[in-house]
Amino acid sequence: MLTRRQALTAAVAAPAILRFGAGTAQAATTLKISHQFPGGTIDKGDFRDRLCRMFAAEVAKRSGGEIAAVVYPNSSLMKTHAQFSAMRKGALDISLYPLPYAGSELPETNIGLMPGLVSTYDQGLRWKGQPVGKALTDFLADKSIIILTWVWQAGGVASRSRPMIAPEDAKGLKVRGGSREMDMVLQTAGAAVLSVPSNELYAAMRTGACDAGITSSTSLISFRLEEVARSLTSGADASYWFMMEPLLMSKTIFDKLPKNQQDIILSVGAELEAFGKKGAQDDDIEVAKVYEKAGAKVSKLDKATVGKWRDIARDTAWRDYSARTATSANLLKLAIDVSV
Repeated sequence: MLTRRQALTAAVAAPAILRFGAGTAQAATTLKISHQFPGGTIDKGDFRDRLCRMFAAEVAKRSGGEIAAVVYPNSSLMKTHAQFSAMRKGALDISLYPLPYAGSELPETNIGLMPGLVSTYDQGLRWKGQPVGKALTDFLADKSIIILTWVWQAGGVASRSRPMIAPEDAKGLKVRGGSREMDMVLQTAGAAVLSVPSNELYAAMRTGACDAGITSSTSLISFRLEEVARSLTSGADASYWFMMEPLLMSKTIFDKLPKNQQDIILSVGAELEAFGKKGAQDDDIEVAKVYEKAGAKVSKLDKATVGKWRDIARDTAWRDYSARTATSANLLKLAIDVSV
């Protein structure tokens, strides 16, 4: 028999299992939703975790209990980078996943963090209805991945020492950029680069393995980087760093579902895009407050400085990405055609 302490420990460690529908002891379909971000509740915490929980609750409600979902935050189900490959194989159902994390497996996905390519939320979200969105959706579907919710996030820089604002500020620093292409830009600016997912940034900065980390405003908050940073460069007004972090689903799993369940999943996913945009924009404002309260120096980017980063990116990252595959070249060309 479990002791009270053992029972409480098990309850805390267990993932959030959402089951709905009167009289249903077990849902017909149970989906596992994995992500790398801190867990919370449907009302509080990292908006990306909240989005997953809102998705789970709504599909369960609309399906009358035919669909249940289990949310695994904090990479508790599997390691961060493994989630994309697991979805492609049908071993994981759904993940809210930074798209360029899949770049080592599918280099074309690095379009999701191309420095200077996207400069506003509206521009990024317009991809969905433009030729670039169709091309990216078709490419991912061919690789057994479906985009359920388009999410973009602006980013900033947390630094252990001096602010990193303009390219010249990066010289001599060890910086986490977040994608192969961002790393190319940083190296051109004179920085050394470190390739780690955002949930490993705190440890890297605390130990000095990393001097500065570029990541989304939400991750700058959720991973408590203000505890190890003396400077913040905010992307609230302008940013050269916009990452696509969509809610993705295994096409193998999706294709096995009955059409009514597929329709519910797709409609709920699309409806959550407004929540994702607002969550990201709110955190762009909140991050400055968090770092100021911690005593960090807060700076902002302007359009002229973003232009300097973009100029470097065009000559290095954009050119390199375009030359990698025919699909990459087409995606970049179509993305450039989407106006700000």
